[in-house]
Amino acid sequence: MLSIRLRALPITLCFVTVLVLSANTLSAAVPPPVQFRVSLQDTSDQRIGVSMTCRIEAGYTDFKIPVWMPGYYQLMDYPENIEQFTASVYTTTDSLRWERADRQTWRVYANAPGTVLLQYKVKATRQFVASAFLNGKQAFLAPTALYLYRQDHLQDPVAVQIDVPKGWQAATGLDSLPDGTLTAGDFDQLYDSPVLLGQLESFPAFFVRGVPHYFLAIDPGNFDRGALMSDLQGIVEAAVEMMGDIPYKKYVFLGIGPGMGGIEHMNSTAVSFSGDGYEKPAVRNRMLGFLAHEYFHHFNVKRIRPVELGPFDYGKGSRTSQLWISEGITVYYNEILLRRAGLISADDLLESFAGMLRNYENGTGKLFQSVAQASFDTWSDGPFGRTGDLINKTISYYEKGPLLAWMLDLKIRHATNNKKSLDDLMRRLYQEYYKGKHRGFTDTEFRQAAEQIAGVPLDEFFGYVYTVAPLNYNRYLGYSALAVDTAAVVVPGAWTGMKAQFRRDSVRVTQVAWESPAWQAGILPGTVILQVNGTTATANTMDSIRTSGRAGDIIRLETFREGKAGQRALIAGSEMKISWKVTKLKHPGALQQKIWNSWVAEDSFRAGR
Repeated sequence: MLSIRLRALPITLCFVTVLVLSANTLSAAVPPPVQFRVSLQDTSDQRIGVSMTCRIEAGYTDFKIPVWMPGYYQLMDYPENIEQFTASVYTTTDSLRWERADRQTWRVYANAPGTVLLQYKVKATRQFVASAFLNGKQAFLAPTALYLYRQDHLQDPVAVQIDVPKGWQAATGLDSLPDGTLTAGDFDQLYDSPVLLGQLESFPAFFVRGVPHYFLAIDPGNFDRGALMSDLQGIVEAAVEMMGDIPYKKYVFLGIGPGMGGIEHMNSTAVSFSGDGYEKPAVRNRMLGFLAHEYFHHFNVKRIRPVELGPFDYGKGSRTSQLWISEGITVYYNEILLRRAGLISADDLLESFAGMLRNYENGTGKLFQSVAQASFDTWSDGPFGRTGDLINKTISYYEKGPLLAWMLDLKIRHATNNKKSLDDLMRRLYQEYYKGKHRGFTDTEFRQAAEQIAGVPLDEFFGYVYTVAPLNYNRYLGYSALAVDTAAVVVPGAWTGMKAQFRRDSVRVTQVAWESPAWQAGILPGTVILQVNGTTATANTMDSIRTSGRAGDIIRLETFREGKAGQRALIAGSEMKISWKVTKLKHPGALQQKIWNSWVAEDSFRAGR
């Protein structure tokens, strides 16, 4: 929802105007630097026309498009989506010479200082929270996909005016002038503020400490809007109560339509959203956890942040080894906030983290990659690790990160006799670095702050961050009267280490466990099993190996892979499996019980809300 706030604009602004207009319409535009237009009237070809006007000096000026959006740590194809670029002297028909200097740079030449008009179109065909999108019923203006910036001029104030098609509404976290012109103090703010347009549905707003919170969405589905907003209010109240501050004047949830993904911003979040099935507890809890995650990011990563995440490098991406903090701790709190808001039970909270623990421990990536390295390598590996490798050697900071947050929280509670917690560390980082020093923190500063809050050295804990040392769950979770079953037990039957599926009259191997008998025999995913011990392979044949076989059995396979038939023999082994079951101690000590009660918010005023 657009708010109105008057602000004086310096006449030296570099103005960006998004247009879907014909050339004769452009010629009638009011000259800069005080008037800007944005039009989305022509939606037929899913191209957004863009016009940019600003003053340049004689010689050449480089204009660049970002290659990523902060919050989505992947390089994007924004430069490839720019088409039909032209440069001219504003209010004249005089063309200016320009050339494509590199993938993301357009170099414009001028013989004298003056105002330049750049025009181009942006292909907007992908409906995603990090992409520009346009069709006949909606538009999503992902700013890093649309707006060029001048080299070394990211600090320039920006204004954007949108001529909204009839029947459409607009929603954004940006401020606006009375005529609808959107304003941003600099390009960082502009790039942090997407705009959703279309026939939007507005859910009932709520207020926290007098600050309005809006939710506007495209095609939101069939569900109880009031129930969702009441639940969201509880989450926001819990987060604000924890941090002791509310650092924005409005907050906007932007539901861009059904799909996957969400990206956080300073006072808004863009989320793929459908409320269908909200009455089902599992759907409701999953959706609220997702929305709580994106909302809490306005504290953790937009304000409490690693030093590398601002000022941003829009040309290369900003690498950091601390996404386990920015994303992992946020995953931790999206579950904690649901509990503190009374939206899930203590059992739900425990099972959520127990599930993360099992997912992490049942992968092989934990043997090869630290969570700090996973954070740094996300640009190549992706946020959930690489896929398609013969053996998974990567992890996700979304899984190990919240486990470390859980362990650190309980360590602080134990070391301080439950007088302090991870909450205190987050508040300290917020006050000292965001509000006090106006910057992010380094790896060393995060550790120093954690140790000062805990009052003890945290050498062992930070070893888990930077190495692949096995996590000592029973020590850390034991602080809150929890125990983890880490005993390996023998699974009955013969174990080959391969999983297969029967498709189109063929048995095809889909997975091979690392260092299993099948792995040692050189069997790879994609191999077709033709025969097992001289018998034609079927789904029942493969099942019978486990159910009827024994460790030590010799299994002879006829195989086919990449056009070649072959023979493989292996000796079945015994599978050792750990349940990783998390349970509550029957007879906890006084401090353990005290920590458990506070961790699950038994005494929270919101519990039972």
